[in-house]
Amino acid sequence: MRGVQDVRPAPWTPPRPGGWREGDPPGDRRFLDLEGPLRLERGGTLPAVRVAYETWGTLAPGGGNAVLVEHALTGDSHLAGPAGPGHPTPGWWDGLVGPGEALDTDRLFVVCANVLGGCQGTTGPSSAAPDGAPWGSRFPEVTVADQVAVEAALADALGVERWAAVLGGSMGGMRALEWAVARPDRVEGLLFLASGAAATADQIGTQTTQQAAIRADPAWAGGDYLPGPGPVAGLGIARRIAHLTYRSALELDERFGAAVQDDGRYAVASYLDHHADKLAARFDPGSYVLLTGSMNDWDVGRGRDGVAAALSRVTARTVVAAVDSDRLYPPALQQEVADALGVPLRVVRSPYGHDGFLIEVEAVGALVRELLGA
Repeated sequence: MRGVQDVRPAPWTPPRPGGWREGDPPGDRRFLDLEGPLRLERGGTLPAVRVAYETWGTLAPGGGNAVLVEHALTGDSHLAGPAGPGHPTPGWWDGLVGPGEALDTDRLFVVCANVLGGCQGTTGPSSAAPDGAPWGSRFPEVTVADQVAVEAALADALGVERWAAVLGGSMGGMRALEWAVARPDRVEGLLFLASGAAATADQIGTQTTQQAAIRADPAWAGGDYLPGPGPVAGLGIARRIAHLTYRSALELDERFGAAVQDDGRYAVASYLDHHADKLAARFDPGSYVLLTGSMNDWDVGRGRDGVAAALSRVTARTVVAAVDSDRLYPPALQQEVADALGVPLRVVRSPYGHDGFLIEVEAVGALVRELLGA
């Protein structure tokens, strides 16, 4: 028997898997409820869908000044603006949006929506199913095409017949390209950034390993985890794996090397721990598994006679751009798209790897201005 009680404080964990829930402060979100049923590409059905979105600027008569910005895997509708109630982080491309900025809100109407299957207000695995319980493992598989179909319904509701531009990087680039291929008459301009036309074995391997980390957490419970911390340990491991692919080896080595902190951790391990904790506090593990599944499934040429035939449908004025140090979506993937569309490849110089598409705001802003002719 232990004679002395262990009184060390337990490590902090968030009180539940992260993500926005009904009853939380809405922040700057607006909501659109789409009456169902929504029939999905893989055969599933959702009886109804709620879409969370945000807007900046004023829609012109006829809707010709509307721009759709697509977020990446763990992004959300909060493209611009400060952190605050309902928004755990500041806008993820904040420096691009505002009067006089690349997305000039004095003349443009900018829209950003949380993706179908997400966890920041749009229907996803953590949302309530018709029986009142979270969808959890019952949530059907969704594809990039399904996500764009929901965004098209949002555009209809907003009165946008044709986007002046659709912009996106990484997972957002997939949806932007799907828009331009599936609905060419509704896309005037396209910015395709740090993404690919189809998932590669390397990307699928990395993302299935992240999914395995979440599913191996005992709290995962087959995707039907109860209220409480949930599988945040597995999500944290998934985030550590992902973050290593988001940054370049050169940057990590220059920042951290083999330095060891006073607490005995390698500095780079502490950095990854920090990002794991941040994500667990704001993102739902079920959405992470579902959305990485959508990314693994991505192939713009499926059902369209291949990638080249699919890209031949694009009529939008297009800017294709790569980050030179990106090891997750290397520039060769963007070069393939640029060559098929007959446009030059723009290259963003950055030491930050894949995350350069988020960090190098000035360079991305120049690409946006080029696309919009501003």
